[in-house]
Amino acid sequence: MSQPLSHFDESGASRMVDTSEKTVTLRIARASACVEMQPATLRLILDRKIVKGDVFEVARLAGIMSAKRTADLIPLCHPLALCNVALDFEPQGTSTVKIIATVKVHARTGVEMEALTAAAVAGLTVYDMCKAVDRSMVLREIRLEEKSGGRHGDWQRNS
Repeated sequence: MSQPLSHFDESGASRMVDTSEKTVTLRIARASACVEMQPATLRLILDRKIVKGDVFEVARLAGIMSAKRTADLIPLCHPLALCNVALDFEPQGTSTVKIIATVKVHARTGVEMEALTAAAVAGLTVYDMCKAVDRSMVLREIRLEEKSGGRHGDWQRNS
């Protein structure tokens, strides 16, 4: 299913998509990222023994703040007045944390980029908070999990 790229005009010049004719609807996007680390690092995080502080709470704030600033980071994103940004942290086994970012807005355009940005920046924050004890951490699988609302309707990643 190939669609034309909407961020380019007929001559190939970059452009912001004109959303003025779109309907305002509730848009929701959920994205995730995984941070792989040494088992001892995850244990320190869960026991709240990382010297810099509560890793998940600092990463949660970073994710929320970054979602609100997505339009400042990604050139053709529309600035949006977000209704909600939520981040959850789920340990997976003994050495991975899965970060889930959910973003909601009533708008003419979706919030996929805001959810992806929140998950990615939260993952980078986990790395920053823990790099003194584990420089081998890997941020991986930053991906959209699902979105709803808008002209294209609902979409969900197949597991």
